[in-house]
Order: sequence, then C-alpha cells, then structure tokens
Amino acid sequence: MSTFSYKALNENGNKVTGVIDAVSIEEATSIIVTRGLIPEKITPKDSSSADSLGIKIMSLLDKVKVNDLIIFTKQFRSMLSAGVPILRLLQVLEAQTESRVIRNAIAKIVIDIRQGSTLSEAMQKFPKIFSPLYCSMIRAGELSGNVPTVLDRLIYIIEHEHKVKSDIKSALRYPFIVVIALGIAFVILLTVVVPKFVTMFSKSGLTLPWPTKIAVLLHAFLVNYWYLILAFAVIIIFALATYFKTPQGKFVRDSFFLEIPIIGPVFKKAALSRFASIFAILQTSGVPVMQSLSILSETIGNEAIARAFENLRERIEEGAGISAPLKSSKYFTPMVVDMIAIGEESGNLDEMLREISKHYDDEVEYAVKGMSDAIGPILIVGLAAVVGFFALAIFMPMWDLTKLATR
Repeated sequence: MSTFSYKALNENGNKVTGVIDAVSIEEATSIIVTRGLIPEKITPKDSSSADSLGIKIMSLLDKVKVNDLIIFTKQFRSMLSAGVPILRLLQVLEAQTESRVIRNAIAKIVIDIRQGSTLSEAMQKFPKIFSPLYCSMIRAGELSGNVPTVLDRLIYIIEHEHKVKSDIKSALRYPFIVVIALGIAFVILLTVVVPKFVTMFSKSGLTLPWPTKIAVLLHAFLVNYWYLILAFAVIIIFALATYFKTPQGKFVRDSFFLEIPIIGPVFKKAALSRFASIFAILQTSGVPVMQSLSILSETIGNEAIARAFENLRERIEEGAGISAPLKSSKYFTPMVVDMIAIGEESGNLDEMLREISKHYDDEVEYAVKGMSDAIGPILIVGLAAVVGFFALAIFMPMWDLTKLATR
C-alpha cells in the first residue's frame, strides 16, 4: 500500500487536492474517479524515513472503532431504506465517514461493485472491518432481498457485543489498576524505604526478625539482579504473546480463562449469550444451519468453544440434530440444550434462541456485578497482606530498639 497526492477537479470545476492510499497509480485514479472527481495529477508521496515512520504509526493508530462501524451501518440502513441507489449511497458514506480505514475500504468496494461484485463479496476483502458474520448476513439479505432488515439485526448484534465487552472491561478495570498500583508500591518500598531502616537496624546490632530478613533478601535480589528480572519478564511476555497467536495457544489461553474462579463464569455466560443471539439472528435471516455454525466458530471469540462447534458440525452432518451433540460439550448448560431441543421439536428454534440470549444477558449482568463484589474483598486482603508484611518488617525491629533504649 502506497500513499499518493493528487490534484483534481470537482463537479463545479474547482480544483481540489488530497492524499489517498492505493496499491498503484491506476487504483488511485479509479478511487478518485469514484469520488466524482476528474484527476489532473497523481504523484507518489516522498517516502523518506520520516514519512515511512509516520505511515507506520498511522497504520497502528488508525483502527476501526466499534462506534464508527455502528454509525456506518446505521447510515447505510437509513439510506438504503429510503431508496438511495447503492453506489450513490456508498459515495455519500465515503465522503462523510470519519474513519480513514472505512473510507478507503468504501472507495474500493465501489470499484468492485462497478466491476460486477456483490456487496457481500466486496466487503469480504476487508475482514478487519467486516467480520465473517457481517458479510454472511449481508449475503443472506441480498439473497432474500431484504438487506435493510438484516442491517437492523447487525446493528443489534454489534451494539449488544460492544455493551457486554464494555461491561466486563469496566468491571476488570478497577482491579487491574489496583494490582498495578500495589506492585509499584511494593517495589518502591523495597528499593527506597526498607534500605534506610535496615541500615539503622544493622548499626544497632539487632537480630532481625524473619519479615525484615525476607524484605532485605528481596531488596538485594531486586537491586543486584533487576536486569535479569526485566529480561526474564520480557522473554516470558514475548513467548506467551507469540504462543497465544497460534491455534493451540488460543485454545489453551481461552480454556484457562473459562476455568478461572469468579472470572470464568462471566466469560462462559457471555459466550453463551453471544452464541444464542448470533445463532437466532442467523436463523431468522435464512442462513443455513451448517453455515451458521461455521460463522459461529469464527465469531464466538473463544477458541475452546469454537472447537466445540467444529465437533458439533461433524455430528450434525451425520444427522444427529443440534441439541444432542450439544450435550457432549461441557460449555453448554442443560437449560441451553433442553431449550434448543424444544425449539427443534416445535420448529421455533429462533424464538428459543432469543429467549436463551435474553436469559444469559441477565446472567452476564448479574455475574459481572457478582465479580465486582467478589474482587473487592480479595483486593482488600491482598492490600492488607502487603501493608502488614512491610509493617512487620519495619516495626518489629523498631520495638526491639525501643526495648534496648529503655534498659
């Protein structure tokens, strides 16, 4: 991807200038033309080291925000419902969207549609913006001729997912900040406060109690081997980050998170809510069951549960239905299995899935509140342990000094 600067004429004959990202000058010309401009001059921008660094920084910072995708989808739905032609609609969205990534993607989607691609096919080329779920539902809407209704359901899914993730992040933010602050305080006390008192205690000839001895050993280790500690931490973080990018690493990490006390049940209930809401909307939109399961395995957000879907697909292909294979998975509760079985028998699977989704939405809300209530006392105990340790390490020798002074 290169950056080009251009000069062009707009529909009023006025000269305009700008910058555009494209693979080649030909693609840049096509994008400019789709914007209703007549290109006069297109030149590659100077790719000096400073510019290259700036482009790299922009590519890292210029991420697609959930709110930008929600606004794009809502505007798309509104204009499509109003009967605006698809190409004109996309040109309007390109001109008014604030996200640089979405704006560049729209320009290329317009080119693909002009060349005969469908909207879903064009969107599939941008998986970082439009997920497999998004593209599959757009495809289902194209086949049924009811894209606006599908966009309504997509907006619900995106907003629902964003809310659940925001609730969980908000609940974990305070404990995370407290743990970091506690770690910083621990290091400062070891490296600044403890040494001053230890020097005084050593001159007095006191026999140091075990909390003080431990603090002295920790101080010596931290001061003499800090570079080894730092190197070890960097290696561990890098190794784990690399491992967690692999399928097996994702599976191990997600399985571990699901088994953590207090936090695990929240993730499990959030995954069940996501499964039910997405599955219900896919079924209502007319997406086949096997394709729905493929989409779910890619969008569920948990590798451990995604693998359960892979096994589920194999069983369904053998004619075992949906509810029966679910019983063999430890991640699906009896209530989920029974309600899906009732939905299969009655032919109202999508309604049952919606009820499951509503139930687990409430469960997630209660679980997040319960997690917050449970983490608070744990943090207080941890804080008390750290403060108590340093209090003993400093004040026990002080008491001995007081006894010597009174003799």
